[in-house]
Amino acid sequence: MARSATRKRPAAPAADDGGVNPKAPCPCGSGRRYKHCHGSGYAPPVTRPFEGLPGEPHWVALRELVPAATVPLRTADGREVTLASVLPGGAPALVRANGEILLGVQLQASSDDVSRDLGTALAAALEAPEGAPVDPGPIGGAGSAGPRLQELVDLGAPFEVTVHPDFAFWLEGTEPSAAARAGLEQANQAVLPTELLPGLGAAYWVRPGNERAHLRWVRPEPEERLLDALARLRASGEVLLGEGTRYAGAFRAHGLLVPVWDLPADTPAAAWTEPATRFQERLERALEVTDPLTADERRARAGLLSRQITLR
Repeated sequence: MARSATRKRPAAPAADDGGVNPKAPCPCGSGRRYKHCHGSGYAPPVTRPFEGLPGEPHWVALRELVPAATVPLRTADGREVTLASVLPGGAPALVRANGEILLGVQLQASSDDVSRDLGTALAAALEAPEGAPVDPGPIGGAGSAGPRLQELVDLGAPFEVTVHPDFAFWLEGTEPSAAARAGLEQANQAVLPTELLPGLGAAYWVRPGNERAHLRWVRPEPEERLLDALARLRASGEVLLGEGTRYAGAFRAHGLLVPVWDLPADTPAAAWTEPATRFQERLERALEVTDPLTADERRARAGLLSRQITLR
């Protein structure tokens, strides 16, 4: 993706000796090596583009994990908007003939600040006439001057996700053509069975095939603190969700850590709410511990890091 060479980086936090090893993790917390982040001549991407928005972990999940879901949003001036995981053709936004505004979070292209990309699309949709195509201009280019979501969305409104079994919501309230129905049918074939476990934040069950299912849980805690807590649980044998489960690792997406468990495919999603709730209780206790990690816990933490990747 293009990045402007004229944008200067904010200063990275200084190391104790006044310098930073180019191969060391950047002190800014991006997860990149210093030489590829604040140690280079280019501006880094926004590490947490959804920070400050209600439901930040769900924003990450809808952007990266969930195939079909919607959320009612309200703008700062009181207008109603429907956030969707993805819209037909990957459109960034659309306005229906009845005036309903839909914003798609899974953009086909994005810049180093996804929040600004989505804010640009939303601002264009708010100005577009009913039933007209939304043209926000280039999305995903460098140097966008559009607003960020944090400037447009009511930050005090609740964020309530509805996961759908397919993309039928695309055509709700419309009179679709045969081509639209055919496109919907084709899109529905790619939807993986996905459910949100109730009362557990952004904990999403998904079954990609007949052999295994997964629990992907976008966590809101700071990464280092969360890794310490997971290491304590792994060292004590408490990181699993039950018989037949396996802690598969974690990935970082938009500044948040997403632990993943492998689960038996033949166990329905609802059956994992109780085990996940018990794990949540264990994790909360581990997060409260401030003692230095033991030798076993340090080894467990190293094992966790070896299974961690960064998506974005």
